[in-house]
Amino acid sequence: MDSPFPPAAIKRLGQNFLIDPNIIRKIVALAELTPTDTVLEIGPGRGILTEALYHAAGHVTAIEIDPRLYAYLTERQPRSSNLTLVLDDAMTYPIEHLPIGTIIVANLPYYLSTPLLFRLLDQRDRFPRMVLMLQNEVVDRLVAKPDRSDYGVLSVLAQYAAEITKVFRVSAQCFRPRPEVDSAVVLLKTKHQRALDREEEPKFFALVKAAFAHRRKTLVNSLKDQGYEQKAVTAALHSLALSPSTRAEVLSSTQFIELTRRISGTGF
Repeated sequence: MDSPFPPAAIKRLGQNFLIDPNIIRKIVALAELTPTDTVLEIGPGRGILTEALYHAAGHVTAIEIDPRLYAYLTERQPRSSNLTLVLDDAMTYPIEHLPIGTIIVANLPYYLSTPLLFRLLDQRDRFPRMVLMLQNEVVDRLVAKPDRSDYGVLSVLAQYAAEITKVFRVSAQCFRPRPEVDSAVVLLKTKHQRALDREEEPKFFALVKAAFAHRRKTLVNSLKDQGYEQKAVTAALHSLALSPSTRAEVLSSTQFIELTRRISGTGF
């Protein structure tokens, strides 16, 4: 016989279950769901957000990696035509097969939030917006502006792909068990027009990662250490009216785009 109690949280899976119905209402309102919308939820946990989502949307696909929670949800959620529970890993689940226009609403596992976020943004033509619960520190990095200590690779690459707004913080008291970090909800509206084509984007991603590989060094030296030709980088910076002593953290996403174009144009 099934236990009437939900499975206990597993720390290594980053399970902190949201319990505050007011936060649930705010998340669903932020998602602006309609009865015709398709939603992807990652990590439904004990299902409190899932239930609100399938009442608001046309169809919800909820991916759960924990077999115990999947069994618990399968037993307790209604046999509904607009809810599909999936036992799978969100890092390998074929999200590219979801309908175009799918909205992401999720309390992401914090230990996997950055790689998951990049995976979702890679499919941004499919997902017009995402409402995500993340570690507050990660959200601050997502929205950080140039010349701030929390501005880095995540800031540049995410802001290249989406318009990002930190909407509200969430107290640790809203979870069971309580997380050791603060949380926040962020809204990402993905950009439909790409500033770079699909051949240029990998060069842009590689350049940004190389630029921040040695934060204390100048951009020229950091890129040189990562295999870029020094003359090409210096010439590209000069063409953008940037000093050779410029560091990566002062460049905006737009400037990194232009730098990629200039360096690529030199034949690197």
